Amino acid sequence: MGFETTRAHQIDVFLTQEGWKDARLDWLNQDASTRRYGRLTRPDGTTALLMDAPPVEDDPCTPTLTDAERLAGGWNKQSRLAASRVEAFAAIGGWLKRNGFSAPEIHAGDPSLGLAVIEDFGTLKEFARLIEQGEDEITLYTAAAEALAELHVLDRPAVLEGLGCEWPLLAFDDLALRVNADLFADWLPELDPRMKMTDIARARWEEERDALIDQARTFPRELTLRDYHAENLIWLPERKGRARIGLLDFQDAVIGWDAWDMAMLVQDARREVSAEARDAAIRTYLNRTGKTETDFLERLAVIGALNALRITGIFSRLVSRDGKQRYLDFLPRQKRLLARNLQHPAAAGMSAFVRDTAPFIFEDA
Repeated sequence: MGFETTRAHQIDVFLTQEGWKDARLDWLNQDASTRRYGRLTRPDGTTALLMDAPPVEDDPCTPTLTDAERLAGGWNKQSRLAASRVEAFAAIGGWLKRNGFSAPEIHAGDPSLGLAVIEDFGTLKEFARLIEQGEDEITLYTAAAEALAELHVLDRPAVLEGLGCEWPLLAFDDLALRVNADLFADWLPELDPRMKMTDIARARWEEERDALIDQARTFPRELTLRDYHAENLIWLPERKGRARIGLLDFQDAVIGWDAWDMAMLVQDARREVSAEARDAAIRTYLNRTGKTETDFLERLAVIGALNALRITGIFSRLVSRDGKQRYLDFLPRQKRLLARNLQHPAAAGMSAFVRDTAPFIFEDA
Protein backbone atom coordinates (compact mmCIF):
# COMPACT_ATOMS: atom_id res chain seq x y z
CA MET A 1 0.00 0.00 0.00
CA GLY A 2 1.49 3.35 -1.06
CA PHE A 3 1.93 6.33 1.23
CA GLU A 4 -0.97 8.28 -0.25
CA THR A 5 -3.35 5.35 0.14
CA THR A 6 -2.17 4.68 3.68
CA ARG A 7 -2.45 8.35 4.58
CA ALA A 8 -5.97 8.59 3.17
CA HIS A 9 -6.98 5.61 5.30
CA GLN A 10 -5.42 7.15 8.43
CA ILE A 11 -7.31 10.38 7.79
CA ASP A 12 -10.61 8.53 7.29
CA VAL A 13 -10.16 6.60 10.55
CA PHE A 14 -9.14 9.76 12.45
CA LEU A 15 -12.11 11.79 11.20
CA THR A 16 -14.49 8.96 12.00
CA GLN A 17 -13.15 8.67 15.55
CA GLU A 18 -13.39 12.42 16.10
CA GLY A 19 -16.96 12.77 14.81
CA TRP A 20 -16.25 14.27 11.38
CA LYS A 21 -17.02 11.22 9.24
CA ASP A 22 -19.97 12.94 7.56
CA ALA A 23 -17.97 16.04 6.58
CA ARG A 24 -16.91 16.82 3.03
CA LEU A 25 -13.14 17.33 2.77
CA ASP A 26 -11.84 19.90 0.28
CA TRP A 27 -8.08 20.30 0.16
CA LEU A 28 -6.79 23.86 0.13
CA ASN A 29 -3.64 25.25 -1.46
CA GLN A 30 -0.52 23.34 -0.46
CA ASP A 31 1.44 24.88 2.42
CA ALA A 32 5.09 25.72 1.75
CA SER A 33 6.14 22.98 4.19
CA THR A 34 5.24 19.30 4.46
CA ARG A 35 1.97 20.38 6.02
CA ARG A 36 -1.33 20.79 4.16
CA TYR A 37 -4.85 21.85 5.10
CA GLY A 38 -8.33 20.79 4.06
CA ARG A 39 -11.69 22.35 4.86
CA LEU A 40 -14.20 20.04 6.53
CA THR A 41 -17.87 20.91 5.92
CA ARG A 42 -20.64 19.05 7.69
CA PRO A 43 -24.13 18.73 6.17
CA ASP A 44 -25.37 21.45 8.53
CA GLY A 45 -22.74 23.87 7.23
CA THR A 46 -20.40 23.64 10.25
CA THR A 47 -16.79 23.90 9.14
CA ALA A 48 -13.33 23.18 10.52
CA LEU A 49 -9.87 22.68 9.06
CA LEU A 50 -7.98 19.42 8.89
CA MET A 51 -4.25 19.87 9.47
CA ASP A 52 -2.30 17.09 7.80
CA ALA A 53 1.33 17.16 8.99
CA PRO A 54 2.83 13.67 8.65
CA PRO A 55 5.76 13.04 11.01
CA VAL A 56 9.06 13.28 9.13
CA GLU A 57 12.44 11.68 9.67
CA ASP A 58 14.09 15.04 10.34
CA ASP A 59 12.72 15.50 13.85
CA PRO A 60 12.68 18.91 15.53
CA CYS A 61 15.44 20.23 17.72
CA THR A 62 15.56 19.38 21.43
CA PRO A 63 17.28 21.37 24.20
CA THR A 64 19.97 18.77 24.84
CA LEU A 65 21.39 18.56 21.31
CA THR A 66 24.91 19.90 20.74
CA ASP A 67 25.77 21.99 17.68
CA ALA A 68 27.56 18.99 16.17
CA GLU A 69 24.50 16.79 16.65
CA ARG A 70 22.27 19.45 15.13
CA LEU A 71 24.53 19.85 12.11
CA ALA A 72 24.51 16.10 11.57
CA GLY A 73 20.78 15.79 12.26
CA GLY A 74 19.18 17.76 9.46
CA TRP A 75 17.59 21.12 8.68
CA ASN A 76 14.90 21.18 11.37
CA LYS A 77 17.46 20.61 14.10
CA GLN A 78 19.88 23.15 12.66
CA SER A 79 17.27 25.85 12.23
CA ARG A 80 15.20 24.95 15.29
CA LEU A 81 12.02 24.27 13.39
CA ALA A 82 9.07 22.28 14.69
CA ALA A 83 8.85 19.96 11.65
CA SER A 84 5.14 20.91 11.38
CA ARG A 85 4.38 19.01 14.59
CA VAL A 86 0.72 19.32 15.56
CA GLU A 87 1.66 19.20 19.25
CA ALA A 88 3.81 22.31 18.75
CA PHE A 89 0.90 24.04 17.03
CA ALA A 90 -1.43 23.04 19.86
CA ALA A 91 0.98 24.02 22.64
CA ILE A 92 1.87 27.44 21.29
CA GLY A 93 -1.67 28.10 20.08
CA GLY A 94 -3.08 27.25 23.49
CA TRP A 95 -0.70 29.68 25.20
CA LEU A 96 -1.64 32.40 22.72
CA LYS A 97 -5.35 31.83 23.31
CA ARG A 98 -4.93 31.93 27.08
CA ASN A 99 -3.32 35.33 26.63
CA GLY A 100 -6.15 36.76 24.57
CA PHE A 101 -4.84 36.15 21.04
CA SER A 102 -6.85 34.47 18.29
CA ALA A 103 -5.09 31.21 17.57
CA PRO A 104 -7.30 28.42 16.20
CA GLU A 105 -9.10 26.23 18.71
CA ILE A 106 -7.89 22.63 18.57
CA HIS A 107 -10.99 20.42 18.32
CA ALA A 108 -9.04 17.14 18.11
CA GLY A 109 -5.51 16.00 17.47
CA ASP A 110 -3.25 12.96 17.26
CA PRO A 111 0.47 13.82 17.46
CA SER A 112 1.53 10.30 16.52
CA LEU A 113 -0.31 10.61 13.20
CA GLY A 114 0.31 14.31 12.66
CA LEU A 115 -3.39 15.10 12.31
CA ALA A 116 -5.58 17.73 13.93
CA VAL A 117 -9.00 19.28 13.47
CA ILE A 118 -8.80 23.01 14.16
CA GLU A 119 -10.98 26.09 14.12
CA ASP A 120 -11.76 27.54 10.70
CA PHE A 121 -11.39 31.35 10.61
CA GLY A 122 -13.17 31.42 7.24
CA THR A 123 -12.20 32.18 3.66
CA LEU A 124 -10.63 35.26 2.07
CA LYS A 125 -9.82 36.90 5.40
CA GLU A 126 -6.03 36.91 5.06
CA PHE A 127 -4.56 40.40 5.13
CA ALA A 128 -3.09 39.90 1.66
CA ARG A 129 -6.43 38.94 0.10
CA LEU A 130 -8.37 41.69 1.87
CA ILE A 131 -5.94 44.39 0.76
CA GLU A 132 -6.28 43.12 -2.81
CA GLN A 133 -10.03 43.63 -2.43
CA GLY A 134 -9.64 47.20 -1.19
CA GLU A 135 -9.41 46.87 2.61
CA ASP A 136 -7.44 49.71 4.17
CA GLU A 137 -3.83 48.58 4.44
CA ILE A 138 -2.86 51.00 7.21
CA THR A 139 -5.74 49.83 9.42
CA LEU A 140 -4.67 46.21 9.09
CA TYR A 141 -0.96 46.81 9.59
CA THR A 142 -1.57 49.07 12.58
CA ALA A 143 -3.72 46.39 14.21
CA ALA A 144 -1.04 43.77 13.53
CA ALA A 145 1.61 46.02 15.11
CA GLU A 146 -0.59 46.58 18.17
CA ALA A 147 -0.99 42.82 18.66
CA LEU A 148 2.75 42.31 18.23
CA ALA A 149 3.48 44.97 20.84
CA GLU A 150 1.12 43.26 23.28
CA LEU A 151 2.77 39.90 22.61
CA HIS A 152 6.18 41.33 23.45
CA VAL A 153 5.21 42.64 26.88
CA LEU A 154 4.23 39.17 28.10
CA ASP A 155 6.55 36.95 30.11
CA ARG A 156 8.12 34.38 27.82
CA PRO A 157 7.22 30.77 28.58
CA ALA A 158 9.94 28.12 28.68
CA VAL A 159 7.93 24.93 28.17
CA LEU A 160 4.36 24.58 26.93
CA GLU A 161 1.95 21.66 26.73
CA GLY A 162 -0.27 20.60 23.87
CA LEU A 163 -2.20 17.41 23.14
CA GLY A 164 -0.56 15.76 26.13
CA CYS A 165 2.97 16.60 25.00
CA GLU A 166 5.50 19.07 26.39
CA TRP A 167 6.98 21.53 23.92
CA PRO A 168 10.06 23.68 24.71
CA LEU A 169 10.58 27.18 23.36
CA LEU A 170 14.22 27.28 22.26
CA ALA A 171 16.40 30.26 21.42
CA PHE A 172 16.98 31.28 17.82
CA ASP A 173 20.72 30.94 18.33
CA ASP A 174 23.97 31.53 16.43
CA LEU A 175 23.87 28.19 14.64
CA ALA A 176 20.32 28.74 13.41
CA LEU A 177 21.22 32.22 12.18
CA ARG A 178 24.36 30.96 10.43
CA VAL A 179 22.76 28.12 8.51
CA ASN A 180 19.86 30.35 7.46
CA ALA A 181 22.07 33.22 6.31
CA ASP A 182 24.35 30.79 4.46
CA LEU A 183 21.50 30.02 2.07
CA PHE A 184 22.35 33.34 0.42
CA ALA A 185 26.01 32.48 -0.17
CA ASP A 186 25.20 28.89 -1.15
CA TRP A 187 22.35 29.43 -3.58
CA LEU A 188 22.36 32.93 -5.08
CA PRO A 189 25.56 32.12 -7.07
CA GLU A 190 23.81 28.99 -8.35
CA LEU A 191 20.95 31.11 -9.65
CA ASP A 192 22.87 34.17 -10.80
CA PRO A 193 26.42 33.59 -12.09
CA ARG A 194 27.13 37.30 -11.74
CA MET A 195 27.84 36.52 -8.08
CA LYS A 196 31.26 34.88 -7.83
CA MET A 197 31.81 33.01 -4.56
CA THR A 198 35.54 32.28 -4.52
CA ASP A 199 37.32 30.82 -1.50
CA ILE A 200 38.46 34.31 -0.56
CA ALA A 201 34.95 35.67 -0.93
CA ARG A 202 33.57 32.79 1.15
CA ALA A 203 35.94 33.58 4.01
CA ARG A 204 34.92 37.22 3.85
CA TRP A 205 31.25 36.22 3.78
CA GLU A 206 31.64 34.20 6.96
CA GLU A 207 33.37 37.13 8.66
CA GLU A 208 30.61 39.60 7.77
CA ARG A 209 27.86 37.10 8.52
CA ASP A 210 29.28 36.50 11.97
CA ALA A 211 29.61 40.25 12.55
CA LEU A 212 25.86 40.63 12.02
CA ILE A 213 25.20 37.68 14.32
CA ASP A 214 27.47 39.19 16.97
CA GLN A 215 25.29 42.30 16.90
CA ALA A 216 22.11 40.24 17.10
CA ARG A 217 23.47 38.51 20.19
CA THR A 218 23.49 41.87 22.02
CA PHE A 219 19.84 42.65 21.25
CA PRO A 220 17.07 42.02 23.82
CA ARG A 221 15.15 38.80 23.32
CA GLU A 222 11.43 38.44 22.65
CA LEU A 223 9.03 35.63 21.80
CA THR A 224 9.15 35.42 18.00
CA LEU A 225 6.43 33.74 15.93
CA ARG A 226 8.74 33.71 12.83
CA ASP A 227 6.10 33.92 10.06
CA TYR A 228 4.14 37.04 11.02
CA HIS A 229 3.11 38.32 7.59
CA ALA A 230 0.09 39.14 5.46
CA GLU A 231 -0.48 35.59 4.20
CA ASN A 232 -0.69 34.25 7.76
CA LEU A 233 -2.67 37.01 9.49
CA ILE A 234 -6.48 36.81 9.49
CA TRP A 235 -8.69 39.85 10.00
CA LEU A 236 -11.42 39.23 12.60
CA PRO A 237 -12.90 42.73 13.13
CA GLU A 238 -15.85 41.38 15.12
CA ARG A 239 -13.43 40.56 17.94
CA LYS A 240 -11.76 43.05 20.24
CA GLY A 241 -8.18 44.26 20.68
CA ARG A 242 -5.42 41.74 20.05
CA ALA A 243 -8.02 39.07 19.26
CA ARG A 244 -8.83 40.87 15.98
CA ILE A 245 -5.69 39.28 14.50
CA GLY A 246 -6.15 35.62 13.70
CA LEU A 247 -2.78 33.87 13.90
CA LEU A 248 -1.59 30.98 11.75
CA ASP A 249 1.73 29.20 11.20
CA PHE A 250 3.22 29.89 14.63
CA GLN A 251 4.40 26.37 15.54
CA ASP A 252 8.01 27.37 14.86
CA ALA A 253 7.98 30.08 17.55
CA VAL A 254 11.33 30.67 19.26
CA ILE A 255 12.98 33.09 21.64
CA GLY A 256 14.18 35.57 19.05
CA TRP A 257 13.89 39.33 18.63
CA ASP A 258 11.17 41.95 18.35
CA ALA A 259 12.57 43.05 15.00
CA TRP A 260 12.21 39.60 13.40
CA ASP A 261 8.42 39.58 13.41
CA MET A 262 8.32 43.26 12.46
CA ALA A 263 10.65 42.56 9.54
CA MET A 264 8.39 39.72 8.42
CA LEU A 265 5.41 42.07 8.65
CA VAL A 266 6.66 45.23 6.95
CA GLN A 267 9.39 43.72 4.74
CA ASP A 268 7.08 41.20 3.12
CA ALA A 269 8.68 39.00 0.47
CA ARG A 270 5.37 38.32 -1.28
CA ARG A 271 3.64 41.71 -1.41
CA GLU A 272 4.66 45.34 -1.62
CA VAL A 273 3.98 47.03 1.72
CA SER A 274 3.41 50.74 1.24
CA ALA A 275 5.74 53.16 3.01
CA GLU A 276 2.68 54.57 4.78
CA ALA A 277 1.64 51.19 6.18
CA ARG A 278 5.23 50.31 7.11
CA ASP A 279 5.80 53.57 8.96
CA ALA A 280 2.39 53.40 10.68
CA ALA A 281 3.10 49.88 11.91
CA ILE A 282 6.53 50.78 13.29
CA ARG A 283 5.25 53.98 14.89
CA THR A 284 2.34 52.11 16.49
CA TYR A 285 4.66 49.41 17.82
CA LEU A 286 7.03 51.95 19.33
CA ASN A 287 4.19 53.94 20.90
CA ARG A 288 2.72 50.79 22.45
CA THR A 289 5.99 49.43 23.79
CA GLY A 290 7.83 52.65 24.65
CA LYS A 291 10.93 51.36 22.87
CA THR A 292 13.46 53.81 21.47
CA GLU A 293 13.14 54.44 17.74
CA THR A 294 16.87 54.65 17.00
CA ASP A 295 17.63 51.38 18.76
CA PHE A 296 14.67 49.59 17.23
CA LEU A 297 15.51 50.71 13.69
CA GLU A 298 19.05 49.43 14.21
CA ARG A 299 17.68 46.06 15.29
CA LEU A 300 15.28 46.08 12.37
CA ALA A 301 18.15 46.67 9.93
CA VAL A 302 20.44 43.98 11.39
CA ILE A 303 17.78 41.33 11.94
CA GLY A 304 16.07 42.39 8.73
CA ALA A 305 19.32 41.93 6.81
CA LEU A 306 19.85 38.44 8.23
CA ASN A 307 16.26 37.56 7.37
CA ALA A 308 16.50 39.06 3.88
CA LEU A 309 19.69 37.11 3.19
CA ARG A 310 17.88 33.96 4.30
CA ILE A 311 14.83 34.55 2.11
CA THR A 312 16.90 35.54 -0.93
CA GLY A 313 18.75 32.26 -0.52
CA ILE A 314 15.55 30.25 -0.10
CA PHE A 315 13.98 31.73 -3.23
CA SER A 316 17.19 31.15 -5.18
CA ARG A 317 17.23 27.52 -4.09
CA LEU A 318 13.57 27.01 -4.93
CA VAL A 319 14.23 28.23 -8.47
CA SER A 320 17.63 26.71 -9.22
CA ARG A 321 17.31 23.38 -7.40
CA ASP A 322 13.58 22.74 -7.29
CA GLY A 323 12.52 24.35 -10.56
CA LYS A 324 9.84 26.51 -8.94
CA GLN A 325 10.03 29.38 -11.38
CA ARG A 326 7.27 31.42 -9.75
CA TYR A 327 9.71 32.46 -7.04
CA LEU A 328 11.55 34.49 -9.65
CA ASP A 329 8.63 36.91 -9.38
CA PHE A 330 9.42 37.51 -5.69
CA LEU A 331 13.16 37.93 -6.03
CA PRO A 332 13.27 41.56 -7.29
CA ARG A 333 11.30 42.73 -4.27
CA GLN A 334 13.43 40.62 -1.94
CA LYS A 335 16.62 42.12 -3.36
CA ARG A 336 15.22 45.62 -2.77
CA LEU A 337 14.43 44.73 0.84
CA LEU A 338 17.93 43.37 1.34
CA ALA A 339 19.49 46.48 -0.19
CA ARG A 340 17.36 48.72 2.03
CA ASN A 341 18.48 46.94 5.20
CA LEU A 342 22.11 47.04 4.12
CA GLN A 343 21.97 50.83 3.85
CA HIS A 344 21.91 51.12 7.66
CA PRO A 345 25.33 51.87 9.19
CA ALA A 346 25.01 48.83 11.47
CA ALA A 347 25.14 46.61 8.36
CA ALA A 348 28.06 48.43 6.71
CA GLY A 349 30.38 45.40 6.59
CA MET A 350 27.84 43.12 4.92
CA SER A 351 26.82 45.97 2.63
CA ALA A 352 30.42 46.30 1.40
CA PHE A 353 30.64 42.54 0.84
CA VAL A 354 27.44 42.46 -1.22
CA ARG A 355 28.50 45.53 -3.23
CA ASP A 356 31.77 43.78 -4.10
CA THR A 357 30.45 40.29 -4.85
CA ALA A 358 26.86 40.89 -5.97
CA PRO A 359 26.56 44.58 -6.94
CA PHE A 360 23.44 43.82 -8.94
CA ILE A 361 21.56 43.57 -5.60
CA PHE A 362 21.91 47.34 -5.31
CA GLU A 363 21.77 48.06 -9.04
CA ASP A 364 18.49 46.16 -9.45
CA ALA A 365 17.03 47.83 -6.36
